[in-house]
Amino acid sequence: MTEEKIKSIIDVMSELLEDNTVPRNVKNKIQSIIDFLNEDTELSLRINKALNILDEISDDNNIQPYTRTQIWNIASVLESFA
Repeated sequence: MTEEKIKSIIDVMSELLEDNTVPRNVKNKIQSIIDFLNEDTELSLRINKALNILDEISDDNNIQPYTRTQIWNIASVLESFA
């Protein structure tokens, strides 16, 4: 069940990668989150790494408000696992 939720989070983040309004530096961080979540390590480590990067992204002044909301929603779901 948890891995299914992680896969759905990865799908949402993949959609952000395709969004033309998302800056390249943010896309690079999102891709690194996807890579972390796909690793074969302990779930709590993957989630903590992802949350740290999501926190950095949400502070970026160059992202659109709706993108920031999506980032917060993803972080919320990940925090429910921690």
